[in-house]
Amino acid sequence: MQKLIHVEGMGCQNCVKHVKEALESLDGVTGAEVSLERNSALITSTKDVADTAIIAAIEDAGYDVKKIEVA
Repeated sequence: MQKLIHVEGMGCQNCVKHVKEALESLDGVTGAEVSLERNSALITSTKDVADTAIIAAIEDAGYDVKKIEVA
């Protein structure tokens, strides 16, 4: 399963690293590709990860979620 997350507030590669680590720490997430240019993250997971968990992880890292889509 994949989800595309639109993230606001990233300004550098360090931000990308923080978002990637936050997403990959979620149970079920097997990988996260974060793009500074697109202000987005694509997660791959072995099970459905709740949008609320994704939003909480990104907000805890200091960024905002604009939208989550099934990819």
